[in-house]
Amino acid sequence: MTSTPARPARGALGGLLAGLGFFGGIAATKATEKSEYPRPGTPPEELQKYFTESATAARLSVAGHAVSTTGLARFTGTVASLAKRSGRGGGALRAAALAGGSFAVATQALSATSTLLLTSKDNHLQTTKDLREVSYHLGGHLHGVGFGLLTGALGLAGLRSGELPKPIAIASLAASPLGLLGPLTLLKKQTMVALPIGHLLSLLVSGAAGVALARRPRAGE
Repeated sequence: MTSTPARPARGALGGLLAGLGFFGGIAATKATEKSEYPRPGTPPEELQKYFTESATAARLSVAGHAVSTTGLARFTGTVASLAKRSGRGGGALRAAALAGGSFAVATQALSATSTLLLTSKDNHLQTTKDLREVSYHLGGHLHGVGFGLLTGALGLAGLRSGELPKPIAIASLAASPLGLLGPLTLLKKQTMVALPIGHLLSLLVSGAAGVALARRPRAGE
């Protein structure tokens, strides 16, 4: 009987790519923008000025998000496979990983598309305002829910299967609630800092988990 050769998890490095694309996009934006990136609540006139004068910077940000989204889609499949191997209840955990990852991918893609549309010089002020709201909420509050669910599934599956180093699995579980509870930050502005912190932690643990899983040979997927 011939044994199946051990091989790394397919798509695992998508977790690392998700972070590299995201942070690379931010770095490229900062290096090329003509003025400071507009904060939430910025008047439409100032939004329009930024996204037309710094159109190249905004488009580089979109490119970074595209790379990040591609990596996240690949990593979602890896987490789903890990969940399936995690024992009893693995099917439900796999469904949660797929649901969370798919939602995170969709919201990030739509947010990036809205940002790209903001760079058009033909936009009316109301269109600019609406696109900015869509981009902000999809890429922040809603994206965090999907990413948080994926990160939680990653941590639980990693602990149950033993295929992730325990510190990474625990860190994944710790990061998950910050994303899942993201929409609640709309009720209190002082809690808004939880959004970027949650996203940062989810990207970091996904990258670390991706590297760990890619370096762990096994006999099938």
